[in-house]
Amino acid sequence: MVTRDDVARHAGVSVAVVSYVINNKAVVKEATRQKVLQSIRELGYNPNLTARSLKTRKMNQFGVLFNNIGNSFETGISLGLEQKARGHGQSLIFQTYARQEEDSLKTIFMGRTDAIILFGQSLKAETADHFAGIGVPLFSIMTPELRHASVPYADIDWLAAYRALAEHLLSLGHTRIGFMGTRLRETHYEVRFRQFREALLAYGIEFRDEWLLRGPFGTLESAYETMSARLEASRDLPFTAIVCVNDLMAIGVLSACRDRGLSVPEQLSVASSEDILMANHTSPSLTTIHYPRRDIGHAAIEAIVSHLNEGTPLTGFMAKHELVVRQSTGQARDTGTS
Repeated sequence: MVTRDDVARHAGVSVAVVSYVINNKAVVKEATRQKVLQSIRELGYNPNLTARSLKTRKMNQFGVLFNNIGNSFETGISLGLEQKARGHGQSLIFQTYARQEEDSLKTIFMGRTDAIILFGQSLKAETADHFAGIGVPLFSIMTPELRHASVPYADIDWLAAYRALAEHLLSLGHTRIGFMGTRLRETHYEVRFRQFREALLAYGIEFRDEWLLRGPFGTLESAYETMSARLEASRDLPFTAIVCVNDLMAIGVLSACRDRGLSVPEQLSVASSEDILMANHTSPSLTTIHYPRRDIGHAAIEAIVSHLNEGTPLTGFMAKHELVVRQSTGQARDTGTS
């Protein structure tokens, strides 16, 4: 079994320094801290933090796992988290999630956080078990594609939201509705896609595989490239409307349509999911599902603080959504196809 003495020898520091790093003491220089953490990773040291989880002294810090720090949707949630956390005397540590580097989370957050907030990431079972075992609760904003019993989540009811959107598009004569998603299958975006298909089925509307477009990532650029390639292959689209998994991808679709001479909404209606600030400032403005980012951030912090301070169960919840109809959806054109 690897001990702190082993870590100290490997890193070339004293055992006291290793203890300082594990307990997140500010007396250690950052370069030294990183050296110790690297030794911990290389040796596979797993300190017994279970006893520490029973401590009365808290870190007063929560970890937050971004998917994309440049995504304004996640930034909006983070503003809500930070605002409410500050009111409770808590600070946040932000970290970008990379699945291939997931094992490093155990050392990145070692002794630094009282809880970790996910943004819909599907952590491996062993990772979730690790944090549960050391008394660091995990809470996800957005529904993970792969769920774990110890990770409650908050989200909106995407099935109900997409049913409302489907009803809106049907009222405009759309029965051929495409979808712009991502190639990242183990993400919250895949949850949304499944709920979208179920919503169409609820109205007896079929969805064909050839109506699914997938960008490599959930970004504006990937949607622009994917839609541009589709329009370059043929401007005769088999669907009269397309729903995008997030607003950034919808903006990419709008830009591709503009650059390829396809008029929105006259030739193609575009709808989306999230309602970021830009959605009301595109041309045309986006019809989208409003996700109450700040409210969910506030409620998540309240739930975690109550769990840590009062021992109340940490449970998930569903927030209210709203369909916001703007200018990017209009009457269906006749595709002349079946």
